[in-house]
Amino acid sequence: MQTKTLITVEALINAPVQKVWAFFNGPEHVTKWNQASPDWYCPKASSELKPGGKFSCTMAAKDGSFSFDFGGTYREVVPEQKLSIILEDDRKWDVHFSAKGNQTLVVETFEAEEENPVEMQRMGWQSILDSFKQYTETPKP
Repeated sequence: MQTKTLITVEALINAPVQKVWAFFNGPEHVTKWNQASPDWYCPKASSELKPGGKFSCTMAAKDGSFSFDFGGTYREVVPEQKLSIILEDDRKWDVHFSAKGNQTLVVETFEAEEENPVEMQRMGWQSILDSFKQYTETPKP
């Protein structure tokens, strides 16, 4: 059996862990931050946040040229601490949330897929996490 390459991305979010957890997992928030670049968006997201529950989101190019669904099943859910997920293509994805006073460190580790270069995957996931950071830190009306 071939060992999969693990990729880790992280961001220190200037928000308490309760808010970070809610914004990371709430479908109404996911649709606002889940894109790697400004020419993409997330028109829909759903989440059943419990072990055995499923999540799904659609990522689409704003020009309508391409879209794809991304989803998986929650294996472990420890509120405000950890998510362990099996993606639809059987790769593992873990997300850790560490409270640091009024900040939260989010660390994502996932198994690389084999279609795209590892560095491209790292950059894409980091861009999405950076988008999440920006959305979470921006005051809402």
